[in-house]
Amino acid sequence: MFTKIIKKRLDVWKEEPMYWDLIAKMDTRLYQSSIPKSLIEIIKIRASQINKCAFCVDYHTAEALQHGETPRRIFALSAWQESPLFTETERSVLQVVEEITHISVHGVADETYEKLKTHFNTKEIADIIVGICHINFLNRVGISTKTVAL
Repeated sequence: MFTKIIKKRLDVWKEEPMYWDLIAKMDTRLYQSSIPKSLIEIIKIRASQINKCAFCVDYHTAEALQHGETPRRIFALSAWQESPLFTETERSVLQVVEEITHISVHGVADETYEKLKTHFNTKEIADIIVGICHINFLNRVGISTKTVAL
């Protein structure tokens, strides 16, 4: 893991600790869901790659490895559409990660949502959507404040 965090602008969580408390509660709830922890980390890494949040890519890669994810799959994540290393279930999640993270482009396609429904129940889909939005929020805070890990 990293040894030091440097914030080049400000520490949002220090300025208003209640924000971190609320965000941490969402994360706690997400990890209590039936979504596998390794898949949660894959969601977080992929959204962070798209958003170019180096801090979150680094952090969630370490977390994914701790939850049993393989380096090979993490390396292939940016090319998941072409990689044979991901299951159809994972592909359905990764597609919705792409569409929610790029929500202003086309929204979330009906086809994407229907594919999710073949692998997950509505509660799990809700967890996946909130998880994707959660990491996108954190990426935006991290990038806005220029949070980096050393």
